[in-house]
Amino acid sequence: MSAFLLLEDGEVFPGESVGARGLAFGEAVFTTAMAGYQEVVTDPSYCGQVVCFTAPMVGNYGVDERRSESPRPHAAGVVMREARGPEWTAWLREHGIPALTGVDTRSLVLHLRERGAMRAALAAGALEPEDVLCALRAQPPMAGAALASRVSTREPYAVCEGDVRIAVVDYGVKRSVLRRLAGAGAAVTVLPHDADAGTLAGFDGVVLSNGPGDPRPLLGEVATVRDLLGRVPVLGICLGHQLLALATGLETFKLPFGHRGANHPVLERASGRVLVTSQNHGFAVAPGEGREATHESLYDGTVEGLAYPELRARSVQFHPEAGPGPHDARALVDAWVEEVRRAAA
Repeated sequence: MSAFLLLEDGEVFPGESVGARGLAFGEAVFTTAMAGYQEVVTDPSYCGQVVCFTAPMVGNYGVDERRSESPRPHAAGVVMREARGPEWTAWLREHGIPALTGVDTRSLVLHLRERGAMRAALAAGALEPEDVLCALRAQPPMAGAALASRVSTREPYAVCEGDVRIAVVDYGVKRSVLRRLAGAGAAVTVLPHDADAGTLAGFDGVVLSNGPGDPRPLLGEVATVRDLLGRVPVLGICLGHQLLALATGLETFKLPFGHRGANHPVLERASGRVLVTSQNHGFAVAPGEGREATHESLYDGTVEGLAYPELRARSVQFHPEAGPGPHDARALVDAWVEEVRRAAA
């Protein structure tokens, strides 16, 4: 067996190698998005994960560097039922991403839904599962993994000009988030994950970005958010939402198999609207006394949004920039930038 996905519980899913040769370790997860495969693989939030696509065919419309959510891929490996198009598989090989086609992805997803996301090894070479299992089980789990520093920018950089100055703390920010802020007229500056509260407070508003890993080990980042609150308007997205929750005394926990895809229904409690959202996270915020969620997942009831009017902060677990995904929630970014603009006037 020269190409296979091996899970830490010993389950093996054979396939055919269409990406780079080699052995990749990561958490096995799945996404239900029907399109946006290049965006998924280049999303920094997939750092340390082997991604299974539930869509039956992946690669149909080729690749385009303008679709990439970051300068390079971050997924550790890719698993597909049927890889289509030479451009896509050539792109995976070019970027050194091991990938499998011909895998029974339906069985794999059902297994992960029943047993939960788990450590995995994607082998594309002259290996056998029994040769890999011990090394796989020695890999660190995703719980407890602090990954923001692996994907964050090392130096600040400006993205665009505008009439309101927004700092984006880069825990693994997607280009779609930056484009959405720019489209709302903001002057966007991206700062490293360990930017201090004093620096951030010099802007008109601060976005705490999406990113990979477990939020709980990010003690320095949580302390910075706590120090920042009340000084400028803050918007948290995905991991930023979780860090804001931890900074205000709430808890986070690991979901059994996460929310990943572009079809997740979320109830916006204030309006009663249901937003179809794009999501990519394996951890969630636990409900807390005295803090009612502004948004709620209609899949499992988990917290999808929080508001702190007294601290000039709010957050959402989903991706309002929708890259890729439906545009139901995109107005949230525009509305927040407009609030910051009025506050700065």
